[in-house]
Amino acid sequence: MKILYYDCFAGISGDMNLGAMIDLGVSPEYLTGELQKLKMDGYEIRISGQQRKGITGTQVEVILADDEQAHHHSHDDEHHAHSHSHGHGHHHGLSSVFDGLKRRIIPEYCKALEQELKHDHHHVHRNLNDVEAIIRESDLSDRVKNMSMNIFKAVAQAEAKIHGKPVEEVHFHEVGAIDSIVDIVGAAICIEYLSPDRIIASPVEMGGGFVNCAHGRFPVPAPATLEIMKGKPMKLGAVPYETATPTGVAILAALADEFTETPAFTILKTGYGIGRRDSEIPNVLRVCIGVSKEKECTVKTVDAVIVECNIDDMIPERYAYVMERLFDAGADDVFLQNIIMKKSRPAVMLSVLCNPVKIHDIERLLFNETTTLGIRYHFVKKNMLDRRSATVDSQWGPVRIKEAYYQGKKLRTKPEYDDCVAIARKHGISIEQVYQELKIDGAVHRDD
Repeated sequence: MKILYYDCFAGISGDMNLGAMIDLGVSPEYLTGELQKLKMDGYEIRISGQQRKGITGTQVEVILADDEQAHHHSHDDEHHAHSHSHGHGHHHGLSSVFDGLKRRIIPEYCKALEQELKHDHHHVHRNLNDVEAIIRESDLSDRVKNMSMNIFKAVAQAEAKIHGKPVEEVHFHEVGAIDSIVDIVGAAICIEYLSPDRIIASPVEMGGGFVNCAHGRFPVPAPATLEIMKGKPMKLGAVPYETATPTGVAILAALADEFTETPAFTILKTGYGIGRRDSEIPNVLRVCIGVSKEKECTVKTVDAVIVECNIDDMIPERYAYVMERLFDAGADDVFLQNIIMKKSRPAVMLSVLCNPVKIHDIERLLFNETTTLGIRYHFVKKNMLDRRSATVDSQWGPVRIKEAYYQGKKLRTKPEYDDCVAIARKHGISIEQVYQELKIDGAVHRDD
């Protein structure tokens, strides 16, 4: 089993993650080529070798167009951008008097103000739907699109919770900015490139001290960062400043299968993403690729949520459509149970099992597509067998199969239902005949 391990002893940010992925082996040309599929301009990516405390690694800078001095998006300034989540009308007044002030203000201050105006110009306010449109309309793979949106939703839901708004009404400065889209989509592209079977992260060092936000001075971790890390292990106080950003922790929250201080695997390669500070501890993100023996792998435990509602007044044939929509929205499972409600009314309990980041999508769909007046949900842990996909060559052509393993032993193999249905229809035979004649163990296996 291929393991990708994040060692976040000095925190994590979006740009440090990209640097670490490239240092680990992701092709820079592949990353930049895939990012071009977003059809989004106004930036360039600068990749360079750097050192921190004698550790050599890769540094990634997202440079926005038209900056006289390149704006370097890094974990030192990411939260500053993230905090400005409201209108920018005040800058228009500053711009209008700027030329007059040039003659009366010291040149250094004047130059700093000009850079701030340019910086603000590039950080366009977008809501989650705007970001999703950019990603969904791109030519990226479906897996990259889905991973990217899961990361964005982790940040969006944290902001919605903090500001007491529906997620659709939250406008993002940092999340909607070009450099943050590059960081998040770039992370998904790198994960697809490396194709780990399992992603593990250490507890995340959050730093200490205080950080300046749009609404005042807050202790580290900042509110959004802390909300995203809810239920995840973290550490505090290694250095007196912020070391983990909303984008950085959202990548882990959305993609990591497990957080642990004691991972069990054999390291094959290590990469370092270089930050911008020169502090008492190396300002780097360390990532490792390794393998674990199958006998060491039992089940995968992940966070999940069950969303439920009771319905006693909906036309039965609508359930099939609702279930289809729920699966399209990212539900892991949907099931119906017959129940008896008050006054002995027969009813249906509709249950949806999904990733916690999808709660709001599922809720919106249930309210819009069913007659329910309320939903309930509870968080659960889900243990899953190690599952693998392959393709076999059969007498009817390629057929996808699924294999389930427990403690390194293959328990069962089954063909993909949709492939069997397609074969039955094409050749005019029963699906039972397809199952009977498809001898999985005798077929030639090809990795997907």
